[in-house]
Amino acid sequence: MKTMLSMLLGILGLIALQGCVKDSVKRSYTFYRPVYKTRAEVRQQVRSAAAQPVQLPGKLFYKDGYVFLNEIEKGVHIIDVRNVYQPRVVSFVAIPGCIDLAVRGNILYADLDTDLVAIDISNPLQVQVTKILSGVFPHRYYGSFLADSSRVIVDWQRVDTTVKESADLSWGLSQVQFDSFVGSFSNRATAAGSGAQNGTGGSMARFALADDRLYTVSHSDLKVFNTANEAQPVWVKNTDIGAWDIETIFPYKNRLFIGSQTGMYIYDISSKDDPKQLSRFAHARVCDPVVADDQHAYVTLRNGTQCGGFTNQLDVVNIESLTAPWLVKSYPMTNPHGLAADGQLLLICDGRDGLRILDISDKRQVKQLGQLTGVETYDVIALGHIALVSTTKALLLVDYSNPARPVITASINTGN
Repeated sequence: MKTMLSMLLGILGLIALQGCVKDSVKRSYTFYRPVYKTRAEVRQQVRSAAAQPVQLPGKLFYKDGYVFLNEIEKGVHIIDVRNVYQPRVVSFVAIPGCIDLAVRGNILYADLDTDLVAIDISNPLQVQVTKILSGVFPHRYYGSFLADSSRVIVDWQRVDTTVKESADLSWGLSQVQFDSFVGSFSNRATAAGSGAQNGTGGSMARFALADDRLYTVSHSDLKVFNTANEAQPVWVKNTDIGAWDIETIFPYKNRLFIGSQTGMYIYDISSKDDPKQLSRFAHARVCDPVVADDQHAYVTLRNGTQCGGFTNQLDVVNIESLTAPWLVKSYPMTNPHGLAADGQLLLICDGRDGLRILDISDKRQVKQLGQLTGVETYDVIALGHIALVSTTKALLLVDYSNPARPVITASINTGN
């Protein structure tokens, strides 16, 4: 009995000791606190600046020998790539809160937080704002922070702190959340009407140009803007897609291919101001960019913090019947992101496994021809044997004329 009592007292002592230790446990955290400016202040900051280092590259767009590369939340680098061996950063256009972009004629369209801004880039060293459409992207959010109606998040301030385990940590983004938020972030159409030409976007885009219309997707809807007068875009309408997980948009002829976390949507834009959904191809819940040609769509599926799921693969989808797409075959990948088709070649940014170049002549026997390793890739635009590849740290120009041995011709990660 005495032995059992001693054991019980010992256990109670340990419990008490643990309780005391728990009360004194502290942890160190890194948070990122949003830095705000008023909407008026932000609009005044849209201007040309000297060439700056490429530090946090995002979406990319190409037109007439120039790359327009998003610096996440900061603006757009304008890069002359006419000489693929000696590209040159021309200027930087400061656009606070910018993640998406497109170029038609001499006008750059970009998201200015919840606004759409049109910028004349005829002179990249002295750009001019031609129009701002206020509040057209009201669902814009930053991790756990919804866009503010009067203020804009223009930066994130790192905060290192030590707190008690039970402390409320909801006032900022944790290091993991911040990394996930930052990390989350081929159009072949030509224009009619005014004669302005549309550029080419990457597959991770939320902006797409087709004819004289700009189409954008948010988390749940498809927006139409009339860009017949490219310097003065006009909002036309919103179309509800019927999902809250829309990610990307890809225009091809009179169709839009919209990627979501649960499937691919095909829209008919023959009536360009009135997009009509033709079908939906469902897949597991994962991130989903898509490109397409006349007969097939190519969809990369990847897991990740924001997307969930456990699938990493390429889906080849037959779209000869636009109302009834069907899966031809799936191919395993590591963590695929953006992709681009070039004839019988498919280029895939497979995350830390670099850039894969695939032979897609036989849809049931897709095979890898070559691979560029040593870089973590995000998105790609194929320009006839030269690929523009955005990575986590730089913009690469890659010669894939020999698909078995892709070669980097230039890397841009500074403003020099």
